[in-house]
Amino acid sequence: MSNGRPSSKDTIENIIGSSPTMQHVFMLTRRAAGCSSNILLQGETGTGKRLLAQTIHRLSGNLDSFRQINCAAFDDRALEESLFGSSERPGLIQQSSGETLFLDEINSVSMRLQVKLLECIEDRMKQQSETDFEHRNALRLITSTNCELAKEVADGRFREDLFWRLNVLPIALPPLRRRKEDVEELVRHFLGLLSSEAKTVDKIHPDSLAALKSYQWPGNLRELQNYIERAFVLADSQELTPDLLPTSVMGDRQAAEEAVFRPTDEKSLVHEFVYNRLRKAPENEGGLHKQIVEPIEKELLVQILDMCKNVQKKAADRLGINRNTLYKKMKEYGLEKSNSKALPDDDDDNK
Repeated sequence: MSNGRPSSKDTIENIIGSSPTMQHVFMLTRRAAGCSSNILLQGETGTGKRLLAQTIHRLSGNLDSFRQINCAAFDDRALEESLFGSSERPGLIQQSSGETLFLDEINSVSMRLQVKLLECIEDRMKQQSETDFEHRNALRLITSTNCELAKEVADGRFREDLFWRLNVLPIALPPLRRRKEDVEELVRHFLGLLSSEAKTVDKIHPDSLAALKSYQWPGNLRELQNYIERAFVLADSQELTPDLLPTSVMGDRQAAEEAVFRPTDEKSLVHEFVYNRLRKAPENEGGLHKQIVEPIEKELLVQILDMCKNVQKKAADRLGINRNTLYKKMKEYGLEKSNSKALPDDDDDNK
């Protein structure tokens, strides 16, 4: 597949980029594909970790199917059954002999399942320790994270021993703002995918290109592809003109700050929420603690009650508070009106 890149540059089909950072990624990708060690992909949301995992699998050549699971999309029990199976059926790890298993957002796995995953990895290594090193792992395990996993270890949210088992071959995917020399190539690639005999957009106005290169791309490749597809649909000529791009890309600072594409790790989300609340508050306004903390507390109550099917005793236990305290907070936020089981329990007063 040709993407107009100089022949002196390393290329990998479907992965776009001639920048030095991407050349380094290409080198690591080829080496990772040639061995069976565990691989950890790190990068912000939208940087292409899933595509890179599929590419490593394809380049390895001698494996069977590619299986993937987004760990953040399942609750603890469902994820456990998917990975390790049940009495009725085997899990993905047992099924994936001779295959690639991609665990996306590994940082979202609970500490309990981290222990189980570690034990499973170490058991497989013991069972296969007598065979050739390059082929001892019948299962190729690739994991990914959108946060700095080493910091999660330092903060006690991820097991250090599991981190070292997964982080044998780390590959860091750079955010788009750190590889802006690839923007034009990516834009032309996305336009090429969309173009057909019925419609073609193959020219980029200089002002459009300048704006695309100066924008910070908080949503990375996913955001860029979204905007290019939108521009393609709206275009009535063969040129990508500035009027086809969002105002945030064209230099509207406020629109850029309020862009919906943000990192999805917990620390970034909390920072974003507090930052936006503080920025929108009038200067010298008081009561900010209440304005910021109460929406979070209310949302916590709504979700925990839904999770516990409105059983207040169970919800209070999960929160670590007594039932009367829970009821008072529900009343404060008007949640008891929608909860038929919202009855105070006098026996809990002195707990």
